[in-house]
Amino acid sequence: MMRIWFTFLLFFHVAIVCSQIKICSWNIENFGSSKSDSAIQFMAEVLKDFDVVAIQEVVVNGSGTKAVAQLADNLNRKGAKWDYIVSEATQGSAYKSERYAFLWKPSKVTKLGEAWLDQNFVEEIQREPFFCTFRYGKKEFTLVNFHAKTKKQQPETEIKYFKFFPDLYPNLNLIFLGDFNCPQKHTVFNPLKKMGYESVFQNQKTSLRQKCINDDCLASEYDNVFYNRNRFFITHFGVILFYEQFLSLNESREISDHIPIWVQIN
Repeated sequence: MMRIWFTFLLFFHVAIVCSQIKICSWNIENFGSSKSDSAIQFMAEVLKDFDVVAIQEVVVNGSGTKAVAQLADNLNRKGAKWDYIVSEATQGSAYKSERYAFLWKPSKVTKLGEAWLDQNFVEEIQREPFFCTFRYGKKEFTLVNFHAKTKKQQPETEIKYFKFFPDLYPNLNLIFLGDFNCPQKHTVFNPLKKMGYESVFQNQKTSLRQKCINDDCLASEYDNVFYNRNRFFITHFGVILFYEQFLSLNESREISDHIPIWVQIN
């Protein structure tokens, strides 16, 4: 009887582990020709263990798409096959316009249909979010990849429109992630929270300082993931302090001025 019970527990544990997916979000500053081959190789090493990756701040010109393709190629050399997609340029001014990207392991998730830049609030949101739906097993989820305008420009004036997305896409299981340039405790997120959405991270700084202060190298709570607690269960989450692998903060900032954040969803 004990052996049967142990076997059941082992099977249950394996089933839970196998039903989890790891999603990463990373604002890779000015992701394009400014990144060296060694920098992109480093990024691939950081990202190789995730199942889906959302990237913000891909440059608009051809070097941005090329950098994403190079990252995917490096990931393909890490033991698993990866696919990727890069958005069209957002409709903001030429200086503010960017692209988004998703990379994923087709052995873990299936991309459903076409990804799209949302057109509902192109006049109100400087860099309209990039939607992509995936299927994992029999479950579907849609990642909403977003990079808000800077803090000085008051990102809450565009984040406030996110409260309309659950009604605009009632059949989609939305997960908002990216660089909001705004802490989760800001009241602009209250409407989403009232709908059942929660932030994965609280009091977690994600942008790099110019210089570390008493070993504190992080500046602001900008990056986060918002999920509907009625539809998803978070098992683990964390950040990657990649700058600790460099001799100086200036050197690490050649990779990005933000750290990657990740979440494991059951």
